[in-house]
Amino acid sequence: MKRINIDKSYLLLKKWWESIDLTNYEKSNLNKEIISFNQQLFRLKEKQIRIGIYGKAGVGKSSILNLLLGTKEFKTDIVNGTTKNIEKKEWFLKHQSLKTIELIDSPGFDFYDIKDPENIFSQINCSDLILFTIAGDINRTEVAEINSFIKNGKKIILILNKIDIWNKQDLKKIMQNIRLKLPQHIDIPIIINLEKNIKIQISDLINRDGVNLLTLNSFQLADKLFLKIKEQRLKRRQREAQSIIGKFATIKASGIALNPLILIDIAGGFALDTALVCELSKVYGLDLKGESARKIIKKISLNNVFLGATQIGINSSFNLLRKVFLTTAPFTHGLSLLPYGPIAIVQAAIAIRSTRIVGKLAAKEIFRKSKGCLLEPSQIIKKIIMKEPEIFNHTKLYLSSNNLDNNLAIFLP
Repeated sequence: MKRINIDKSYLLLKKWWESIDLTNYEKSNLNKEIISFNQQLFRLKEKQIRIGIYGKAGVGKSSILNLLLGTKEFKTDIVNGTTKNIEKKEWFLKHQSLKTIELIDSPGFDFYDIKDPENIFSQINCSDLILFTIAGDINRTEVAEINSFIKNGKKIILILNKIDIWNKQDLKKIMQNIRLKLPQHIDIPIIINLEKNIKIQISDLINRDGVNLLTLNSFQLADKLFLKIKEQRLKRRQREAQSIIGKFATIKASGIALNPLILIDIAGGFALDTALVCELSKVYGLDLKGESARKIIKKISLNNVFLGATQIGINSSFNLLRKVFLTTAPFTHGLSLLPYGPIAIVQAAIAIRSTRIVGKLAAKEIFRKSKGCLLEPSQIIKKIIMKEPEIFNHTKLYLSSNNLDNNLAIFLP
């Protein structure tokens, strides 16, 4: 297995972070996420991996960490709930690339006396590796917690603890049942806690994958922060874009309703659409010129039959009717002008509708083009996965569930 260059990854993430210009509002609103990412960036620089342990109360989480340390650093007791807060200890394990290994103990997530369960989950969720501990067959709540970590792109190892109460046949049956309940699309390793092998297996995993897990988790935290920033900015830009589209729709509707000449209508409408696209491009951070804007209009008109028909065919037909009514007015003592008003109103409504369609499709196209100008952490994550798919297959679900591009309709006008 090829190991990721941790120093290059740090410099790349540092450069990326320095290139993002945050407003004071964004800094204030995303303070928690920013602190979390900066802490991870520091750990990446210092080559410090974090291993968090998680599970119900009484499954032996603290005892497992003590086995790794070789000493009783974490408190244990026969009574459930000895650990009431997050506790951290350093594990001195010789490693060629990693300088520090931090073990994080957590209270049982089902313990009634936890003051801030969300904060505990959040701290464990920032770990580079999670040891999810169970003491028998897993229930629905445990499966839900595991799925939450998987959705967040975490690397999980399941540790089956307190096995001395079962014989080999029972243990085999329990293991089979656990496998059936775990997500089938991802391979979650299960380690049976035998004192002789658990330290060896975890140590081997850290020596083999530790650097890659630390680096990948750093890019994931960067991506989560980036998505939060992008979501906020898209929401703000959505309001700006809707205001601009409304303004241009009003101008076009007024012009078309009052103007009887077909060619002027078509030329004026196209010019207004071009100006609309140019204005929208500024909102989405991609300053397009006239020619580029016209190419976008042509593209979305060709791809949208309704748009092309309404802007050219239907409007042309209505303009011909209006011209006929105006021409015949002297011979009908003005009676032919009676349908003129309703037709103008229909044309205005069509102009508003078509302008909104142009605006929405243009905003989506402009946003797609503007993405190419930015370095996105998710793109780097994809490259890492391609190199080592069998190790980082847990990240694929994270990428699919956290990709805002799948929900553009929410954030576009």
